[in-house]
Amino acid sequence: MLLDELMKKLDEKKERIIEIRRYLHEHPELSFQEDETAKYISDFYTDVPVDNVETNFGGERGIVVTIKGAKPGKTIAIRADFDALPIKEETGLPFASKNEGVMHACGHDGHTAYMLVLAETLAEFKDQLKGTIRVVHQPAEEMPPGGALGMIKAGVLEGVDAILGIHVMTNMETGKVYCRGGNTQTGRSYFKLVVQGKGGHGSSPHLANDAVVAASSFVMNVQTIVSRRISPFDVASVTIGNLDGKGTFNVIKDTVTIEGDVRTMSNEARETVENQVRAFTEGLERSFGVTCNLEYKNDYPVLYNDPEVTKQVRQAVEDAQIPEVEAVLENPPQPPSEDFAYYLEKTPGCFFYVGAAPESGEAYPHHHPKFNIDEKSLIISAKSMAAVVLSYCDGSINE
Repeated sequence: MLLDELMKKLDEKKERIIEIRRYLHEHPELSFQEDETAKYISDFYTDVPVDNVETNFGGERGIVVTIKGAKPGKTIAIRADFDALPIKEETGLPFASKNEGVMHACGHDGHTAYMLVLAETLAEFKDQLKGTIRVVHQPAEEMPPGGALGMIKAGVLEGVDAILGIHVMTNMETGKVYCRGGNTQTGRSYFKLVVQGKGGHGSSPHLANDAVVAASSFVMNVQTIVSRRISPFDVASVTIGNLDGKGTFNVIKDTVTIEGDVRTMSNEARETVENQVRAFTEGLERSFGVTCNLEYKNDYPVLYNDPEVTKQVRQAVEDAQIPEVEAVLENPPQPPSEDFAYYLEKTPGCFFYVGAAPESGEAYPHHHPKFNIDEKSLIISAKSMAAVVLSYCDGSINE
């Protein structure tokens, strides 16, 4: 049986996946700067029997690999991201980052490692495969506008029936695969508000117009949006991450800058939050006599997993009876945002999760300087994705 042969071959390459992951972990690169990582990925395919390798896809170092099966079937895209974060690593690992201030603190090194070896293995069996597999190596997931948009614009989804992605998660138990249909990860928005008052001497506030007081009122007001404007059955959060009011104790601030992060689980909530932020900004000008300059950007949308494709993912992983997978579970909605959501706006698909909590010690969250994954999650990712790809292209699920 093809699936058994594929799983056996992946087992033989298990250590190689780990070696690739550790190499990439040592050499992280920031979003939209991944020159060497992109070269490493494209060089990997030099002697791999794939049908086509397109580099600089979308104009930002993306790489798309095509594997055509010998038999007719569906076309599926499978995506892995490969950028890192501006974080100084504190793991103490022997393969810790060699690029000061840059770290793979989200698992994208692992995503790329498992995907490279999976693609190589699928290509080795293409005379037995049905359908076409499009392997999408995407840059710049971490930084808006994200790498997905450029790849979509360049045609990465043309002719694709479904798209799949995996994220390894340290807040989920190793040995378990998780998926969820419907709205699964939040959409994200960003705002920057510059409050312009009139500076002055602390002894004479009546001659000034304190931007700190006006900005403080705005900060407190926006905290009421979620509690008083969002349905208790919906999800949203508003975070003020930067309040630049630093000055001197006896000087009234002339200008204050505020930056905020918004996460929502529905388009309705996203619109409500934006409308309220704009309303509070206008009210600030009327109430305090200040001038406000608001920049508001909606970027990554809510990630929506197609329920039917998600059902197929779960069935395929369960039916494969992967020894390393103890269970396939439904996960709750996830607070972080993900630019894979852009693909899912255009094409049915599923973004699912593989538990990667370390076997011992603390499971540090993603984007933490001590973040690390259980590397057993990599072979689980490779095998789970292989099982879904074979089942989907074959068309054998839920016919």
